[in-house]
Amino acid sequence: MIIFDYGQTIISQAKFDGIKGTEAVLSHAVENRRNLTPEQVQEEANRINRELNRYDPTYSALNTVEIPNHMFTRYLYESLGIKLDLTPEETDRVFWDNASPGRPTDGMPELLEFLWQNGIRTAVLSNISYCGNAVEERINRLLPDNHFEFIIATSEYMFRKPHARIFELALFKAGLEPEDVWFAGDNYACDVTGAKNAGMFPVWYKGALDYEQDDHDDVVKIFSWSELEEMIKSLPE
Repeated sequence: MIIFDYGQTIISQAKFDGIKGTEAVLSHAVENRRNLTPEQVQEEANRINRELNRYDPTYSALNTVEIPNHMFTRYLYESLGIKLDLTPEETDRVFWDNASPGRPTDGMPELLEFLWQNGIRTAVLSNISYCGNAVEERINRLLPDNHFEFIIATSEYMFRKPHARIFELALFKAGLEPEDVWFAGDNYACDVTGAKNAGMFPVWYKGALDYEQDDHDDVVKIFSWSELEEMIKSLPE
């Protein structure tokens, strides 16, 4: 089996624009006591996120407990006197689709078809705060012909990569031993280190990186999914 990370691995996401996302959510406000603008709401969201070190790449491997977005947005909007006509799940979808739309990474549909045709199982394990249903909906919409056996969004399971427990959960769901699983992801600290510590074979995908990371030479690195396909083809029968 190959388990994939989500963001910048199977799906390339547009540069995050929180104001666009917040603007879309605020269009569903049925009450806005202080007449706050999207910019003002997003400024408060940014302030809270900084307090939590929630999205700071420097701390990505240290934040091993997930804060689900529905908890974050509930506090954010209620504390600002804003009521929405959206469910928490709908709020996730509206915000995410407008703040950071996505598309399949180059070559991913072809790779998934190759893996399926060759009997190699696939799944997804993502550090992500959006609700699991929103994550599954987006993946299935953008990669409609995938055969992922399961999609783990850490928003639903508390633990984040590189914590060993979330990798152990993936192995349990797969019914496989670590040596039978490859893990492909774009983040060295979370994906490569976490997978390696769990006993999986890590592959560092660098084809859609949108942030700086230190380089490392202790891992297989690929810049296109065709490279992974060729690696698999070269394996002994």
